[in-house]
Amino acid sequence: MKFTDGFWLVRDGVRISYATDVRDVRSGADRFTAHAAVRNVTGRGGTLNAPLLTVDCFSPAEGVIGVRVTHHAGKRRPGPDFALTTPGGETARVRRDGTVTELTSGPLTLRLDESAPWALTFHDADGRELTRSGRKGTAFAVTGDGAHHMLAQLALGVGEQIYGLGERFTPFVKNGQVVDIWQADGGTSSEQAYKNVPFYLSSRGYGVFVNHPGAVSFEVGSESVGQVQFSVEDQTLEYYVVAGPTPKDVLTRYTALTGRPALPPAWSFGLWLSTSFTTSYDERTVMSFVDGMAERGIPLSVFHFDCFWMREYQWCDFQWDPDVFPDPEGMLARLKEKGLRVSAWINPYIAQKSPLFDEAAALGHLVRRPNGDIWQWDLWQAGMGLVDFTSPEARAWFQSKLKPLLDQGVDCFKTDFGERVPTDVVWHDGSDPERMHNYYTHLYNRTVFELLEKERGHGEAVLFARSATAGGQQYPVHWGGDCWSSFEAMAESLRGGLSLSLSGFGFWSHDIGGFEGTPEPSVFKRWLAFGLLSSHSRLHGSSSYRVPWEFGDEAVDVARRFTLLKQRLMPYLYGAAAEAHRTGVPVMRPMVLEFPHDPACRPLDRQYMLGPDLLVAPVFTEDGEVEVYLPEGTWTHLLSGEKVTGPAWRTERHGYDSLPLYVREGAVLPLAAEGTRPDGDWLDALTLLVHPPTGPEYAAEVTVPDATGAPAAGFRVRREGDLLRVTGSGGGRPFTVRVAGGPSAEGTGEVTVPLA
Repeated sequence: MKFTDGFWLVRDGVRISYATDVRDVRSGADRFTAHAAVRNVTGRGGTLNAPLLTVDCFSPAEGVIGVRVTHHAGKRRPGPDFALTTPGGETARVRRDGTVTELTSGPLTLRLDESAPWALTFHDADGRELTRSGRKGTAFAVTGDGAHHMLAQLALGVGEQIYGLGERFTPFVKNGQVVDIWQADGGTSSEQAYKNVPFYLSSRGYGVFVNHPGAVSFEVGSESVGQVQFSVEDQTLEYYVVAGPTPKDVLTRYTALTGRPALPPAWSFGLWLSTSFTTSYDERTVMSFVDGMAERGIPLSVFHFDCFWMREYQWCDFQWDPDVFPDPEGMLARLKEKGLRVSAWINPYIAQKSPLFDEAAALGHLVRRPNGDIWQWDLWQAGMGLVDFTSPEARAWFQSKLKPLLDQGVDCFKTDFGERVPTDVVWHDGSDPERMHNYYTHLYNRTVFELLEKERGHGEAVLFARSATAGGQQYPVHWGGDCWSSFEAMAESLRGGLSLSLSGFGFWSHDIGGFEGTPEPSVFKRWLAFGLLSSHSRLHGSSSYRVPWEFGDEAVDVARRFTLLKQRLMPYLYGAAAEAHRTGVPVMRPMVLEFPHDPACRPLDRQYMLGPDLLVAPVFTEDGEVEVYLPEGTWTHLLSGEKVTGPAWRTERHGYDSLPLYVREGAVLPLAAEGTRPDGDWLDALTLLVHPPTGPEYAAEVTVPDATGAPAAGFRVRREGDLLRVTGSGGGRPFTVRVAGGPSAEGTGEVTVPLA
């Protein structure tokens, strides 16, 4: 939200009061509080008839410094609030030196000088200034309608670039943008977003998290071009500066605070196939799809039933449509016999025609208006109400309706919607409606995820969720929402996913081929390669099917090729997934995350790293022409074996069975045997594909996880003259070592391979 009118003026009807004069600083061992007048005080009379801002500075965790700015402290705070994990104990120390007060937490220091004009400066471990909240950086504003806003500004350095703020489909680098943190069901082609996260990451090696679950307005160099401004309509504004020095360090600290992603089960990394949305489907259709995939040699892991598994006008009643699926238990059993897991679509709304509407209303489980009426409207489902997940009883009731589906054989749920949440309502726990609007999805997804963990066991829970806010990364997986079936939509989906990954989300997917419309075969085939080189892969559409043979024989070949490739990569991919679970570093990584010191990588949004060692550049053209940037080092194309020395920009041309897919120098890729399921025994006929650098010194280690993410085997690789020696702890099981473009050898405990 903009408050000023250029450099000199404020907007009509706006009054802004800036922290100007430090009146005192009260410090403890690990925190301090400053009081700032909003004008220069030259005498006692200047202390009268004017506001005083209270600025609390503290550290909730190592390497994180919080700033809480308060105007009037007496405002009621009904919640909700983000659930943050803080370790307790002293994570910071305060040092006073004359008029200077410093708060240091890990590698991050906040400095305030009482003798100077108001400024909070943040420094790294080397004393370099990262950012500052300076002359107009701490304030409140009252607008013409009487609304009270707290605002802060943090300086942008020359060339500094800002990322994140959720899954945003606008340009990847957020400089120059206005970003409103407000959930919306707006598709993927506008500034609206399903997943709004009030956290951004800077190319200078720090992050900023605004600890406010409601509406937060960001002006990223768009009101004052040298500042990131964020504001809330409240009496208090709290934000955390998160230390690096690398972007990975920032994400590790941020996700330690807001929650690390659960590790999805290995089977979820295989190919998902959907009925699509408004298409016709019954068991015969479903089985024709499943058998058709098997007949064409395309491995399938999950079959998904979209909305119309339930009766029309009754979403949700959680009952199979008896006219379409007369024997759901038998059908699910038959799908299980084919080795498949089953996903079912749900949303948090109860249509008036659903038998559950009257039940939920009588029990008080639906959100009500201030006058006591149940909130209802006709958008999406006729007369639908909204389950009140702030009520523990309503959460338990909702779970009780899902459990019979799990008992029937459903394995996971697509938790759709959760964005269109009204503000003219009263919540069971008294939550503030504005703060609950964004936060509702968190309660919704947590409710379903916790049921899955309880019923299926730890490590077996997975969602396919559309909406989220800060902390939602704990309940994977999230997909990109409703996109068009075009190359442009494919690119905007990737931008959204990369933006989300820099907001703390470890796992992400999208609808292969696009959701709305029917893709041209060229779009579908290019999207297949991209989708099967994402953390999770799903074929899904709106009014048309997404089985590959609908798009020609070549599409079948492309689907088979990349599905088999992904399954071979599972030991590598699940290792990256386990890293995301442990550290918060995502599986799909923007280039700036892996190469923060390469300026050419900072704006790149049409390529990414899949784990630490695979570079993927999807092709967004029918003729196969694609630009790709390779950072410093030697890169080997995984499919062709071609070697390229970076840094270099390349224009390449690829058939539908290929794309730029390069392996980083020094990498050791653990590959499963041909035909292994995504949740198969990865140590059975394991291959280690080694990409040694050209120099005389080389050593590397690689770990192959088990299905829980724990190490199942470890291998050490080192160069000895013209030989490559690999020693392993694979329990005596044989493995193959293959040098990229060179010879291979097989053994058990130790294998040597000539490098030439």
